Amino acid sequence: MPKTKPSLLKDLDHTYDGLGANPIRVFDAEASKIPNVIKLSLGEPDFNVPEHIKQAAIDSINNDESHYGPSNGWPKVRQAAADFLSDRYGLDYDPNTEIAVTVGATEGLHAALDTLLNPGDQVLMPSPTFSLYDQLIRINGAEPVYVDTSSTGFVFTPEQLKAGIARCDHLKAVLLNFPSNPTGVTYNEAQVRALADVLRETDVTVISDEIYSELTYDGTHFSFAKALPEQTLLINGVSKSHAMTGWRIGLIAGPAELMRRVSLAHAFNVTSASNPAMAGAYEAMSTEAGRQDTLAMKAEYLKRRDLVVPKMSAMGFGIPNPNGAFYVFAKIPADLIQDDTEFCYDLVRKNAVALIPGGGFGPGGEGHVRLSYAASMDNLTEAMRRLQEYVDDYRATHTA
Repeated sequence: MPKTKPSLLKDLDHTYDGLGANPIRVFDAEASKIPNVIKLSLGEPDFNVPEHIKQAAIDSINNDESHYGPSNGWPKVRQAAADFLSDRYGLDYDPNTEIAVTVGATEGLHAALDTLLNPGDQVLMPSPTFSLYDQLIRINGAEPVYVDTSSTGFVFTPEQLKAGIARCDHLKAVLLNFPSNPTGVTYNEAQVRALADVLRETDVTVISDEIYSELTYDGTHFSFAKALPEQTLLINGVSKSHAMTGWRIGLIAGPAELMRRVSLAHAFNVTSASNPAMAGAYEAMSTEAGRQDTLAMKAEYLKRRDLVVPKMSAMGFGIPNPNGAFYVFAKIPADLIQDDTEFCYDLVRKNAVALIPGGGFGPGGEGHVRLSYAASMDNLTEAMRRLQEYVDDYRATHTA
């Protein structure tokens, strides 16, 4: 196998210095080596893509839709996205100038950050939050600034937002994610509007990652773009709502002036999304069957949440109410191992249950673990049995 000439490695792009693999993926890879492990580690729906969506992609291939599409996505997909956002969240976007179809939500985030950020800029985020955001900000030459929300039940308050803004001297954007990965916490209309009132008095752009919006359990999802459309770049897509993570179809929407630049960043990065995947996304967003798919999956996730939360709470884990997504973010009981990384490795090695250490999600995540309940009821039931066994054994051997 060819080896890189050593001199070529001397002065590579320094924005990648210090960045490593996603810690979630690193731990998951280690956990995968454990025999008979139950992995509740990745945010990966265990459902298969619905048959009618798969058939739409197959038809696209058979119809020879194999040539370049528009960089912003097929017009009918952008129209379906506009209709979906209007129907579900009361948002008003022009599909011709205010929406782009991206290669997953991650590429949409990258395009947004690439558009907004100059070296030395700052991006404010409530923490704990999805670990990838930190890396995406840093590779754009900017600085992530965290606000620890562990004292407020992982809810970002207007007071915390004001204090965070005051800490920054080159603030360019605020990056929000709700329903939240990793906490499952989300915001109601009053909470969103209160944050929007603070940001309305600034020249800061809001990037609102709402990829889990269709998985909101108690109440109705209220989009940040509804409260502050003139300052918001909205991220969404079909990955979580329709179990299409591997199809890589996301959406980004916002004011036309901003979207002209975002669309350039998107086109330079990837040219366009895949045609068969766009055909599937169109089917998912434009049909009543696609709507029913989401409702059926959400109902199953809710049953799983309601299995896991009471059992973990009874073991002594502290859990904020996860009103969305498919995660539990649990405070480790005080009489168990308090280092979250050590706890997760001990648990997976002894009882073959893989959770994710909370410290990897930023300040306020230390001493917590994230559990994904996007797994079957059988696996979740067995995982709770094993976790109970681990807790009981640990307490029995560490009681004075």
